[in-house]
Amino acid sequence: MNWPENVIIADADYVDRVAFDLTVNFERMIGRRIPQADMARWVECIALDGGMRPTPLSHLSPPTPHLSTQVVLVHDTGRLLMENFAPGRFAEELDGKAFTGNLGEFTFTCSSPEGMTTKEHLLLDTLQFVTQEKGVKRLMVVPSEEHLGSVRQLLRRLDDDGRRTTVFTMQPLTGSIPFRQEILGYSLMAALGVKSSELNPEN
Repeated sequence: MNWPENVIIADADYVDRVAFDLTVNFERMIGRRIPQADMARWVECIALDGGMRPTPLSHLSPPTPHLSTQVVLVHDTGRLLMENFAPGRFAEELDGKAFTGNLGEFTFTCSSPEGMTTKEHLLLDTLQFVTQEKGVKRLMVVPSEEHLGSVRQLLRRLDDDGRRTTVFTMQPLTGSIPFRQEILGYSLMAALGVKSSELNPEN
């Protein structure tokens, strides 16, 4: 694979689970049905939080390297879709597919562990491989809470080589961290179509 300058690596099962929890909570709080999360909107919000910005050249086809983003969705073997996202089917709707938005082109790859490996090892191996690619300038990682410690240790051992690395979590991290941190809930809230004014009606 020829990696572009921007890469998103996400634990798809974890993201889907968080989206479900937020949907249940938001529906109870604001009293309306929440639709499935918009996949394109979500990855664009992740990219924005990771430092990408719209440019007048984002409509070019094919996009220049800094307007190309590879999205790697790691999921458990046997999982066929992200139930709370549209589109959400790994094989039929996401793997190998791409879309062009305000931040250029996003291309999806969906991977699940095979043989003796585990999802955690697959995510960490992918992460380590990408960090060795000199052309990758922005790296955005969405690990599960269970794998966050391993991701944190891996990134601590690696030279960032000028790369901007952002890790997305649901809670702020404490202590010294060798990367930027953003809150995952904000991008999911936008993808679910929930406005902050709905959560704070008095404002």
